Amino acid sequence: MEIAEKVRTNFEFAGCDTVELAKEYGTPLYVVSEEKIREQCREITQSFLKKHQNTKATYASKAFLTLAMCKIIEEEGLGLDVVSGGELFTAVHADFPMEKIVFHGNNKSYEEIYMAVSHGVGRIVVDNSHELDMLEDITNELKRTVKILFRVSPGVKGETHEYILTGQKDSKFGIPLEGDGILQVVKKATNSQFLKLMGFHFHLGSQLFDKNAYILAIKALTNLMKELKDKLSYETQELNTGGGFGIYYTNGDKPKSIAYFTDAIMEELKIQCNSLQHTVPSVVIEPGRWIIGNAGVTLYTIGAVKEIPNVRTYVSVDGGLPDNPRPALYKAKYEAVIANKNNQPRDRVVTIAGKCCETGDILIWDLETPEINSGDILAVLSTGAYNYSMASNYNKLPKPAVVLVNKGKSDLIVKREKYEDLIRRDIIPKHLL
Repeated sequence: MEIAEKVRTNFEFAGCDTVELAKEYGTPLYVVSEEKIREQCREITQSFLKKHQNTKATYASKAFLTLAMCKIIEEEGLGLDVVSGGELFTAVHADFPMEKIVFHGNNKSYEEIYMAVSHGVGRIVVDNSHELDMLEDITNELKRTVKILFRVSPGVKGETHEYILTGQKDSKFGIPLEGDGILQVVKKATNSQFLKLMGFHFHLGSQLFDKNAYILAIKALTNLMKELKDKLSYETQELNTGGGFGIYYTNGDKPKSIAYFTDAIMEELKIQCNSLQHTVPSVVIEPGRWIIGNAGVTLYTIGAVKEIPNVRTYVSVDGGLPDNPRPALYKAKYEAVIANKNNQPRDRVVTIAGKCCETGDILIWDLETPEINSGDILAVLSTGAYNYSMASNYNKLPKPAVVLVNKGKSDLIVKREKYEDLIRRDIIPKHLL
């Protein structure tokens, strides 16, 4: 006689029961799928790196970076894009290959640039003439040759939230293509003893779903390449086209395969280079969110349930704004499930509120759920990107732990902060003792 398989009622992620994860590690809890990360990396390898010659891919680590993440990215053969001394420090301590690191940032400090040059990072993306001057001073002092790219703002506006647009003319990032500013820095770089100008970088923004913005940017950059070749006899060897490829968060999002973007970029680049009689440069992409975004969920324990008749029902969780500021920053939207009631009918509509002293601390408006009770576990989906990275201690809340899951197994990769950690660096002056 066959015994019927037990019906699974709890939400599972990467083979792990999320309710059990909440019991073992506590909440709030970031949960990250190693399998999903590797799956995304391997799609990049198959659909871009192996498909198109003379290409590279670097993971934009600002989306999510830990020592364990560095190890996964290294094993998958991708490079690492860092934007600060702290991110570079993390990569160094993970023994990540320095030659595969690209160092970004619109206001790098002297100390950060010195650190990058000292460690021999593969590329430094120079954002402005001020950085160029500092970099030249440092390379002259250390007598070390550094390969650089200039970040340019191509004047292309993608369709996304204004706070995550970066490629338009009015941007804090990059050197505008209009005027002679770009010609002046290229002249200076090519005449420098220890700087080797490889080419250019652009990034159009985040959460983009249309390839047309990338095509327009390629046209702008290839025109620049032709102009520099004609006027300065400088031939561009490398073009970094950034990332920004959109992912699924909620109904209405229509994510594309990596090939949708990269095939268009490569095709347009070849067309334009052939037309302008310019050698096709090597191409680099820098996906971050696209790799990690859907690989993460965040678990919370539900506390107070407040029903306001004929208005709405507020369901409060033990986290919120400090562990996920994105909804408050730019109205980011998420989907979620009640993890311990995953198979029950969702016949209620509630609003998920955080526990901070801010009216704007709302994670999700109008979420369809089953009946909710205090102690239930909420799983918010697609929180792999920019949640852990942007976490704060607002209201003196300790930052959550991070767990890496894979095929039913879990490993702690970031410890949960304790109250003691919150005051570890505090100092009381003698006159107050």
